[in-house]
Amino acid sequence: MNTPTRLATPWHTPESVARRLTAEWGENGLIWLDGDNSAFGRWVTMAVDPLEQHCCRGHPGEAGARNPFTVLRQLTPGHWCGWLSYEAAAWTEAGNPWSKDAMAMLWIARHDPVLKFDLRDQQLWIEGTNRNRMQEMQDWLNAWSANSTDPIPQPGIPLEQWHWHSSREAYSNGVQRIRDLIAAGDLFQANLTACCSTAWPPKQSPLDLFLRLRRHAPAPFAGLLIGSGEAMHEAVLSTSPERFLLMEPNGRIQTRPIKGTRPRDNDPARDADLAAELVCSPKDRAENVMIVDLLRNDLGRVCRPGSIHVPQLLGLESYAAVHHLTSVVEGELRKGLTWVDLLQACWPGGSITGAPKLRACQRLHDLEPTSRGPYCGSLIQLDWTGRFDSNILIRSLLRVGNTLRAHAGCGIVADSDPINEAEEFGWKLQPLLNALQ
Repeated sequence: MNTPTRLATPWHTPESVARRLTAEWGENGLIWLDGDNSAFGRWVTMAVDPLEQHCCRGHPGEAGARNPFTVLRQLTPGHWCGWLSYEAAAWTEAGNPWSKDAMAMLWIARHDPVLKFDLRDQQLWIEGTNRNRMQEMQDWLNAWSANSTDPIPQPGIPLEQWHWHSSREAYSNGVQRIRDLIAAGDLFQANLTACCSTAWPPKQSPLDLFLRLRRHAPAPFAGLLIGSGEAMHEAVLSTSPERFLLMEPNGRIQTRPIKGTRPRDNDPARDADLAAELVCSPKDRAENVMIVDLLRNDLGRVCRPGSIHVPQLLGLESYAAVHHLTSVVEGELRKGLTWVDLLQACWPGGSITGAPKLRACQRLHDLEPTSRGPYCGSLIQLDWTGRFDSNILIRSLLRVGNTLRAHAGCGIVADSDPINEAEEFGWKLQPLLNALQ
């Protein structure tokens, strides 16, 4: 494999580059792994016009279906980015029932070169192995006209245009059903989700909507992926605050599960009270610890014995719209295994399923009125060095043809209050919908 090199260029913001990059090369195949200039959101990656891409649809046994994990194992060396849907678990846990979604189960593309942004130091460079394409990109950036203008903003999406696939009453009833299952000893915890949708807004692109999202709800593991080829007219727009799995080239692994949420408040005193309430909440703390134990078990399938530890338990992290409790679990991959082994062993993520995981997935399949698709799946990235990173696709919008979907969910435990959980569902989804107005 050729070693990637870098070409420095004048600084431009990711937003301005994305606008002009897509005006020059088109939006199809755009990847934008975004950040919020926090400790975990310092770096941004962007590229368009992929050299190679793969798309998987279908469940085991269906005509034309391909195992997405097999496709990932066969990737050629390079810089890859894409999405993997929640229902990819049909290929790892075939005994469970899994919904079918209209979006691609896997879409992943290889780009060369890519643009790298350092938000903290405001540096921008081109990284890749294809010198001709790198030089073309550098010439284009150096010739950037300071007189270029951004397009006129289009009207937003009024809240009343969203169709809810589950009423607040129905969601509360689902919470109560999970509580009954917990009381019966069937479950310990489950993450119940619901969905709303609207028609794709005319004259707007996925980039237009993502720019609205990132201005209102920046997040360290955000991203925009616009499909191409077999995934044309599909896109993932994410403002996720949650890392799923990171694996460094030396085999070091990290996961950062989020459990526990409170809304932010414009009044500083009230905001501090909400944060303190979250930190002291027995329900939220128990939920988080349960998921930490689940993830320790998942990592134990592929990690070197004795290497798994928890450097952060129940840490408070605050974002533009919500406070969260976040824990950190780390380990070291066993010799002879790969990042795909890690991903497959932990799929789907513990924080968006429940405990026991497979039993929770069965019950959620019965209770949730719609499929999840990429929501609760992951945005995944593999670079030239073998570094693998991924998020949990929460706080995310999905474009499926002429439809725009928004999903949210809550973790349910024995002492969850059905009405309060329905309110929390609104806290999580409302910032996304408000940003699009």
